[in-house]
Amino acid sequence: MNWDALKTKACAHHLSVLGGFHPSADDIVPQGCQTLILLGPNEPAFWPAFIASGEYTDGAANPLDRWSTRVVGALAQELNATALYPFGGAPYHPFYTWALRTGRIHASPINFLVHDRAGLFVSFRGALCLKDKIPLPAAPPNPCLTCPDQPCRTACPVGALTPEGYDVVGCKDYLDTAAGADCLTSGCAVRRACPVSQRFGRIPAQSAFHMRAFKGD
Repeated sequence: MNWDALKTKACAHHLSVLGGFHPSADDIVPQGCQTLILLGPNEPAFWPAFIASGEYTDGAANPLDRWSTRVVGALAQELNATALYPFGGAPYHPFYTWALRTGRIHASPINFLVHDRAGLFVSFRGALCLKDKIPLPAAPPNPCLTCPDQPCRTACPVGALTPEGYDVVGCKDYLDTAAGADCLTSGCAVRRACPVSQRFGRIPAQSAFHMRAFKGD
């Protein structure tokens, strides 16, 4: 297995390889993991595939988590790897730390994770622990370092999300107002303000799905 073959297999499952790293003794990973790979939605093909799935159409709770369990689990079986997920209850796996270890995902000025291609729309559907140590490509530079305006710092309409912190309650309260409808239906204004996010191809309906879940609808 090499990097390009891994990307091709992931793409066939509507997933994207967001980055990877070779664990050290200090990393919290399953025993025998030689390469850890982070997976996210392969945009824009992911959303049409997901809404056509049985998990989305059966009306049961947590459709995206159930889809991820099935699809990432199937990919793990193909690769003789171990699948790990950012959901499912405590103790949670340290996906934020793992993301930073890849060198392709960074802490943005507002401390949300930012990816060199997905921008602030980066999200994880699972991870793969490979038994082999596969070569990894060099990581691109942090896009925030060459972003002259860093619009994420001031994009929140109510100042709930800034470099100084995140007022989660204030954010959710805003989504309940008429003015908050834009964030609720199109996605977080801060995430959308990122120039890299704007090139990513995230479908607004997908952002609306996540915003409703965040709000608790």
